Amino acid sequence: MNYKLVFHILGLILRVEAVLMLPAMLIGYATGGDGPAFLLAGGITLTVGQLLCLLPGRGAKMQARDGFAAVALSWIVLSLFGALPYVFSGVLPNYVDAVFETVSGFTTTGATVFTFMEGQPLGVLFWRAQTQWMGGVGVLVLALALVPKLGEGSVFLMRAESPGPIKSKLTPRIGDTAKILYSIYIGLTVAEVICLRIAGMPWYDAVIHAFTTISTGGFSVKNASIAAYGSLAVEWIIIIFMFLSGINFALLYYALCRNFKAVFESEELRSYTLVTVAASGLIVINLVSNASWAMDARTVTDSVFQVVTLMTTTGYMTYDYVLWPTFSQMVLVMVMFIGGCAGSTAGGLKQIRVVLLFKNLRREVQRILHPRVVTTIKSDGERVDEPILSGIALFFFAYMFLLLAGTLVVALDDVGFTASFTASLTCISNVGPAFDVLGPTGNFFSLSSLSKVFLSVNMLLGRLEIMPLLLLLFPSLWKRR
Repeated sequence: MNYKLVFHILGLILRVEAVLMLPAMLIGYATGGDGPAFLLAGGITLTVGQLLCLLPGRGAKMQARDGFAAVALSWIVLSLFGALPYVFSGVLPNYVDAVFETVSGFTTTGATVFTFMEGQPLGVLFWRAQTQWMGGVGVLVLALALVPKLGEGSVFLMRAESPGPIKSKLTPRIGDTAKILYSIYIGLTVAEVICLRIAGMPWYDAVIHAFTTISTGGFSVKNASIAAYGSLAVEWIIIIFMFLSGINFALLYYALCRNFKAVFESEELRSYTLVTVAASGLIVINLVSNASWAMDARTVTDSVFQVVTLMTTTGYMTYDYVLWPTFSQMVLVMVMFIGGCAGSTAGGLKQIRVVLLFKNLRREVQRILHPRVVTTIKSDGERVDEPILSGIALFFFAYMFLLLAGTLVVALDDVGFTASFTASLTCISNVGPAFDVLGPTGNFFSLSSLSKVFLSVNMLLGRLEIMPLLLLLFPSLWKRR
């Protein structure tokens, strides 16, 4: 590994993080609250970042393992320094809690240790939402759009950080691709702020919820989340923007360029839409067949909202779905597994992986029936290479192993199987709320430090899709070149 180059990248990322603490600091000083905490945290972050940037290495050629190492270490370092405002402000004096909240923010998971939201310092709430907005498309993608280019090797940074098994550049230059992605990201954010304000949400709340919707993060400024506003208009605006944020950003770019053929031919988008409609319909039918729910706008809205918020791994709440029938809860668990589209801000397995896993299963069955027939798997009319299919199978195995390992660790806290399993699932899938005592009306504060640390690692593994962090465990990565 090229240590000088990797440390130089870490320095650049920390400088970007320090600068992005400024809005929260200004809000803190303006409201007479937590401004000094952000000033101190930002100063420490900037100083360390500047020291790392003094190391030579900008002109060095980056290789694939340098990119993976830089991505994995950047997210770890960002989380460790991003936790400082919580500690210095006294809101979360326990550093493990602060790191958990920060990792949950940057990975856009939305699991929280806050026991109440109303009355918290506005600067802290803004930073909490901003970490999700920064982590949505990716902090390194943001850095590639803002800082000087790192040469051709910078493509390894984007590939290591971008979710999905199939990765492509929108333009020949990786920096231009990063700018396009963030232009779409910012455009969606601004559009949602305006829509929420028109629907009656206060400006501050509208900005916070736009940040955490477009990033599919789910942090709110209300204890009752979106249910606190009691507005169908607000809920449908958020549903629409959550759904858009769960679509591959490349497809949104093609739509803006009027390349509608590429959009409509996307198998992943068709799967994403079909699962959303089918899951929502199944829950509506299940609820109205129960005497406790009527077939009205509220039931339909709650059903669609919870499906979209959990499948896009946003994690807002309009109703405590733990009170729903078991069948409806199982539908929600399934969409938590599946997640949104690759190349979006959503987490989970990703729609394209599920589609290709089913295609691979069908091919294996056909091979048993017709051993001499050679079958290729295609996606959107193009052949999918065998290494990609093998990578998807390995990812699924690693995903399930980490899910079960997380369940075992949380089970040590004796919170029950449902809470233990869904807590692990919600973190590895970057969803946010779990079920039972850790459901949408609960929080993760009562868990032990061991569980919080392990779940924090699972959140990072889920956001970076396992491999970048897993590579850190191999001694060969650390050999100097």
